[in-house]
Amino acid sequence: MEKYFDRLWPINRSLTGNGNRETLKILSEIADIKISEIPSGTECFDWTVPPEWNVKEAWIEDSKGRKIVDIRDNNLHLMSYSEKFSGKMKLDELKKHLYSLPEQPDVIPYLTTYYKKRWGFCISHNQLESLKEDDYSIFIDSEFNSAGSMTIGEALIKGNSDYEILLSTYICHPSMANNELSGPITASFIFNELKKNQQPRFTYRFLFLPETIGAIYYLSVNGNHLKEKIKAGYVITCIGDPGKFTYKRSRRGNTLADRAAEYVLTQTEKDYITEDFFPTGSDERQYCSPGFDLPVGSLMRTRYYNYKEYHTSADNKSFISFKAMEDSVKKYLKIISVMERNNYFINKNPYCEPQLGKRGLYPTVGSVKDTGMIVDAYMWILSYADGKNDLLSISEKSGIDFERLFEASNKLIENDLIEIVDKVNS
Repeated sequence: MEKYFDRLWPINRSLTGNGNRETLKILSEIADIKISEIPSGTECFDWTVPPEWNVKEAWIEDSKGRKIVDIRDNNLHLMSYSEKFSGKMKLDELKKHLYSLPEQPDVIPYLTTYYKKRWGFCISHNQLESLKEDDYSIFIDSEFNSAGSMTIGEALIKGNSDYEILLSTYICHPSMANNELSGPITASFIFNELKKNQQPRFTYRFLFLPETIGAIYYLSVNGNHLKEKIKAGYVITCIGDPGKFTYKRSRRGNTLADRAAEYVLTQTEKDYITEDFFPTGSDERQYCSPGFDLPVGSLMRTRYYNYKEYHTSADNKSFISFKAMEDSVKKYLKIISVMERNNYFINKNPYCEPQLGKRGLYPTVGSVKDTGMIVDAYMWILSYADGKNDLLSISEKSGIDFERLFEASNKLIENDLIEIVDKVNS
C-alpha cells in the first residue's frame, strides 16, 4: 500500500485531466479497472461534464527572480481549474488571488474553482503575512479543452448472482492522503483480495470516479440498472487515518449495507461512531438522492469535516497509517463476508419444534452453558425461519453471534429441517 501511495502522491488530480488517467493506470496494477473517457459537454441530469483541464506550470516570482510559490513544490498551491494567466502585479492586487487559513497559519488550503473561471494560489497564512511590497510575476500555464473528456474507472467481479454490491471511491483530489488516496488504494486492495476467492455469491462493482460529477454521470447512464440490482453499497473515503471507525448510514437507514456494517462494528470494535444519513459529504448523497434511494452508506475512520487536517496540506503521509488502511481493508472484507453468508430460511417442519436428539443435534455431553448456546441457536433459527427474517435479523433479535447462527443454519440444512429462500434473486 505504501509503495502505491508514494507513486500516486505527487500526481495532480482534478475533475478531469492527465493526472486522473495516470492515477487509474497505476491502480489498474492492483485491480482490473476498465478506464472510460466521457466527452466534455456530456449532459447528465442537471449537470454537464466540464472541459478537460490540465496544467503544466504555475508559479509566483518576486522581483529578484525567486519563485516564492510553485506548484512543483506542492500541487495544492494552485487552485484547481485555474485559468491561464501571465502578468505582473503589486502585492495588494496579488492578494486578491491568494488564499490562506488564518486559523491554521502553517498549512496550505485546498480550493477549487470548477464552474467559474478565475485563477488563484493557495499558500500558508504565515507565508502570506511575510510577503513584502514588490512587483510579482505570475505565470499559470493551464489549458481548458472542450473537446477533452472526464476519465472514470470501473472494475467488476462476477458472482453467482447478478445482484450487486457497490463499492465507490473518488480520484479527483490532488495530494491529500486521507481524503483522497486512502479511498482508491483501499478499494483496489479490497478488489484484489476478493478476486483471490472462489466465485462469490454477489457481483461486486467498484467505481473510481471524480467526486460528484462522476457519480452523477454514472447514475445518469446506469442508475436504473443500479436501482434494480444493488443490494448494498458503500462510499470508501477518509479510511486511512488511525482514528476510530465512523459509519454513516444510507438514507433508508436499515438496509443490508447498514445492518452488516453495524453488526461487524459491534463485534469487532470497542469504540466507534454511527451517524444517520445527511445530504452533504461524499457521493453517498448522489446514490441516496430521492430518485434512486440506493442502499449505500459509508464506512470511514475520521469523517470528512471532523479533523483539522481535512482539505489542507496537513492531510499528508504523516497523518495516515498504512496499518490502519490494511485493517480497513479487512473490515470491509468482514462486512462482505457477512453479506455473502446472510440468508433467509423456511422451516420445513413448522408444526411444533422438531425432535433434535434423534438427528444428533441435541448434545448429550457438554457443559450446560455450551449445550444451551447450541440449542438456542437452533431454536431461534427454526422459530424465525419464515422467509421474512434473515440471519442478521435473527442475530439482532436473539443476541446470538452471527457466526454461531451461520454454523447452526448449516447443520439444520444438512438435516433437512430448513431450506434457503433465494431472496437475492426474487
